[in-house]
Amino acid sequence: MGRAIQSIERAAGILRLLSGRTRRLGVVDIAGELGLPKGTVHGLLRTLQQVGFVEQDAETGKYQLGAALLHMGSSYLDGNELRTRALNWSDSLATRTGEAVRIGTLHDAQVLIVHHVFRPDDSLQTLDVGSLLPAHATGLGKVLLAHHPYVANELYRDGLSAFTPATISSRKGLERELEKVREQGWAADIGELVQGQASCAAPIIDRRGLTVGAMGIVGACERLLEDGGPRGDLLTYVREAARSVSRELGAIPW
Repeated sequence: MGRAIQSIERAAGILRLLSGRTRRLGVVDIAGELGLPKGTVHGLLRTLQQVGFVEQDAETGKYQLGAALLHMGSSYLDGNELRTRALNWSDSLATRTGEAVRIGTLHDAQVLIVHHVFRPDDSLQTLDVGSLLPAHATGLGKVLLAHHPYVANELYRDGLSAFTPATISSRKGLERELEKVREQGWAADIGELVQGQASCAAPIIDRRGLTVGAMGIVGACERLLEDGGPRGDLLTYVREAARSVSRELGAIPW
C-alpha cells in the first residue's frame, strides 16, 4: 500500500473537524485541535477556501464548511436510499397538492434538503437541494427535532434565532411545540421562516422504527392554510406520502 499524502490527510482532518461543529473555528482553534503549526493550518485553509470547500466569515475571520462540498455531495444524495425511495411519491405529492415538495434529514442541527420537487406551475423557482434550513423554524425540522431530542438540546444551548415575529425562539415554546408534534404525528410552520409562507411535514420512518427524514410541502399561506392551520386535505396527502416512503424503507405500516 502506498504512502499517504500528508497534506491531503491534514486537509481532510480540517474538513472533518469543521463538519462536526455547530460553530465556526479559527486558525488557532483548528491548529490546537489537530496539533499542527498555525502557519500550516492557515496555508491549508487558504487552499480549501480557493476551491470552495471552506468559507471564512468576514467579521470574525473564522471558518466553516463551504457550499462546494454540498454541491459535490449531490452524487451521494442521488444514491441515498431515502431520496431514491421517495422519488415517485414526492412527484405524486406535488401533483396532488399543487405545491413544492421537500424532503430533509438532520445535518449539524439543521435540515439538509436532499430532494425538492418544484411546484407544478410555470412560476420561477429555485432548486433547494443541498440547502440547510433552521430546524426550529420549519415543518420539516420540527418533525425531526421531535424524534431526536438530543439535537433539540444542542439548539437550546446555542439559542434559537428569530427569523420573523412568528418564529418560536424560546426553549419552553419549542418544547411545547415538539410535544404537540409527537402527539399529532405532523408539524407545520406558519410564517416562522419566511413571512407569508407556510409548510407542513410528516416523518419518514425506516425498518428500525427510526425517524430518518421528513417530507412536506411549502407554499403561500393563502393556499396552504384554512382556519389558521394547514388545510385538512393537504395534510392528509402529506402524511399518506410520508407513510408510503416509510413502507418503501421497510417500516411496519401504521
